[in-house]
Amino acid sequence: MSEQSISAQDKNWLTICDASDLVKDSGICALIEQGTKEKQVAIFHLPNTEKQVYAVSNYDPIGEANVLYRGIVGSVGDDIVVASPLYKQHFCLTTGKCLQEDVNIDVFPARILDNQVQLFV
Repeated sequence: MSEQSISAQDKNWLTICDASDLVKDSGICALIEQGTKEKQVAIFHLPNTEKQVYAVSNYDPIGEANVLYRGIVGSVGDDIVVASPLYKQHFCLTTGKCLQEDVNIDVFPARILDNQVQLFV
């Protein structure tokens, strides 16, 4: 990969907060700009998993509210999920698929780099 393409790709990583701002086994909410719109993103810190940090849309399409960061994280089978605090549907943190209904939420690639939480937007 050329130096120019690496630099262009890095521009798509948006720093959200310090890793110390995360809450272990829980979520926080961040407001990001996506094009001309603002969007709420739920960021979950799961230090005992391979990825350690997951990011999905904060909007629960069933309960029609921005509440997913308040949900309880866990697993259903092999899926790492967040349960909506409203009607308890489970959303997979890696795919965004709802396990009970035929809906999906947006998933954002996330990482911790140099103690900074970053999303790929």
